Amino acid sequence: MTQDDRVKLEASWKAVLADEFKQPYMRNLADFLREEKQQGKVIFPPGAQIFNALNLTPLPQVKVVILGQDPYHGPGQAHGLSFSVPEGVAIPPSLLNMYKELQRDLNIPIAEHGCLQSWAEQGVLLLNTTLTVEQAKAGSHAKTGWQRFTDRVIDCVNEQCENVVFLLWGAHARSKGERIDGTRHLVLTSAHPSPLSAYRGFIGNGHFSQCNKFLQRTGQTPIDWKLPKAAVVQTGLDL
Repeated sequence: MTQDDRVKLEASWKAVLADEFKQPYMRNLADFLREEKQQGKVIFPPGAQIFNALNLTPLPQVKVVILGQDPYHGPGQAHGLSFSVPEGVAIPPSLLNMYKELQRDLNIPIAEHGCLQSWAEQGVLLLNTTLTVEQAKAGSHAKTGWQRFTDRVIDCVNEQCENVVFLLWGAHARSKGERIDGTRHLVLTSAHPSPLSAYRGFIGNGHFSQCNKFLQRTGQTPIDWKLPKAAVVQTGLDL
C-alpha cells in the first residue's frame, strides 16, 4: 500500500508511518485488496474509513488505546473504529457489555447508539489489529499484513507518548502487551467483553474508572465516557 492521494492520513501519523507504507508487505497488501475488490468481494469498512481510528485521534492526542481484533463483517457495521458502529446500526453484543460495565463502574446510563466517535475525538485510539475484512468472513484478512502495520502503530504510541492507558481485553489484545513499556504507561487486562467471556472477568473489571483516575493522576483530562445522544433513529436491525 503506497502513501499517495488515495490514502488520507492525519499529519502526525503520516509523519511516523511514512516509511511503513513503503515496505513491500504494504504494497502486497494494497495489491491484495485491489484484487479482492476486482473479484467482486465486498470489503469492510469502506476504503475512506480504513484509517478512521488514526484520522480521528492524532498521535500527540492519544491518551487511551482500546484494542480490538477484526472489523465487524456485517453490512453497515464497520467504520474504522474498534467496537464501534455508526449511529442507526444495532449495538453489537460486545459493545453492549462495555456499556453494562460503564453503568456498573461509573453509573453511566447505557447509550442508545453504538457510535464511539466522541471517545476517539477525546484521545481514545480505537484500533483494530486488522483493519479490513471480507463480508461475512471473520478473520479473513488477519494474515494479509495488517497485524505488522498495527504493531507499528502500537510501537509509535509506546515510544512517542507518555502515560497512555492501554485497555487489552481478551487473549489476542493481551498478546500485544509485550510491546508496551509498563513503566511509562498503564496496561489493564481482562477477559473480552464478548458474550462468551464478559462474565468471566470483563464485567466488574473497573477499567473505565481506573483509566480516568490514572489520567487525572498524571495531569491529563479524564475521558467523558458518556456518549452524546444519537442524531439518527436506531433501526433495531441486528446486522
